[in-house]
Amino acid sequence: MSDHTISRNMLGMLKVFNFVLYGALAIYSTFFALYLKDIGLSNVQIGLLVAGGPLIGLVANPFWAYWADRLRNNKRILIICLIGNFVCMQFVFMTESYTLIYTLMLFYFAFQSPLFTQSNSLILNVIEGTNRKFGEFRAWGSLGWALIAVAAGPIIGMLGINKLWIVFDVMLLFAIFFTFLMPSGNERPLKQKFSNKGYLKVFQNKYFLMFVCLGVLISIPNSINMTFLGIYIKGLGGTDTVVGWSAFATAILEVPVFLLLDKYLKKNSRTMLGWLVIISALFSIRWLLMSIASSAIQVIFIQLLHSITFGGYYYIGTQLTSHLVPAEYRSSGQAVYGLTWGGVSGIVAGVLGGWMFENLGASTLYQICFAFTLCGVLGFFLLRQLFLRAGSPVGATNKQETM
Repeated sequence: MSDHTISRNMLGMLKVFNFVLYGALAIYSTFFALYLKDIGLSNVQIGLLVAGGPLIGLVANPFWAYWADRLRNNKRILIICLIGNFVCMQFVFMTESYTLIYTLMLFYFAFQSPLFTQSNSLILNVIEGTNRKFGEFRAWGSLGWALIAVAAGPIIGMLGINKLWIVFDVMLLFAIFFTFLMPSGNERPLKQKFSNKGYLKVFQNKYFLMFVCLGVLISIPNSINMTFLGIYIKGLGGTDTVVGWSAFATAILEVPVFLLLDKYLKKNSRTMLGWLVIISALFSIRWLLMSIASSAIQVIFIQLLHSITFGGYYYIGTQLTSHLVPAEYRSSGQAVYGLTWGGVSGIVAGVLGGWMFENLGASTLYQICFAFTLCGVLGFFLLRQLFLRAGSPVGATNKQETM
């Protein structure tokens, strides 16, 4: 499929869709923990609640991905999940009962968990066969995350955190509206049809699974930081506006990172794994700096590293997954990769992270995160050595590897 078969309007709408989708998700990720804190939940309770998301995601993410591949329609899955998100959160904002909130959030997570991976698959499927690059469109998601979060900070500060539902609902309704304007994401004929037997091959690629397991060591500290960053900033004397600026710092530099990777990253497994070693090392430096931060402003500047660390890892991991998994099972491959950031790692981050934050303090928590990430650095280095020893495109099922 060439560029001229995809209308400019459709490509433009794909960018707008990513902007509003990530903007809505930024509202939830940045401010929801503060909302829970405001209605009286402890750090441990918040951690246990957040851990429920990855637990449900272990089942929900592969489930939705299976049907996206089988039906060949990412758009339909996104619409169902976004509407499910909206309905569940209306009931969450109506109660202050921990038991009821926890139960409702489990339903919410069943719809929320596939949004990142399904939107990635939509982009990859739409642009396949064209000269368009993934980062060109994903960068608009980072812009949405950064700009909406920083704009929402003073608005929420003015309305009060108890009115978070107003800002969240507006953004989510925009996301639902623009999803209806998207293509299905799977119009292109495939060389091989979907089959349940072929689907299982995604889970039998040992190199892909090793990559996913190592990613857990990197993502546990990142998930902990995402969950408790707002509370940490407030504890250092920051306001809701400062929390919004921290989210802005988190995402804004992802845009040039994605565009540079689009242009210069060599799409072969050995090169990409080499970059993951470097990025994981930068993650460890980031957590070490967080452990010695003494003011909310310092945290904002440290968060600038998120654009390079998470942005780089997210982009390269998405490309490596697309490289190792056949196109007809792309949504499922991306779902398994997504579990790196929202599966077992999220459960550990919620349960263990909440306990450590409450009982050990933020400084010790981030020192432990530093140690976790160093293990990931070593693991990715050893995995790259396996590829080098193989001397061939080990595990590559989609494309020819080139240096």
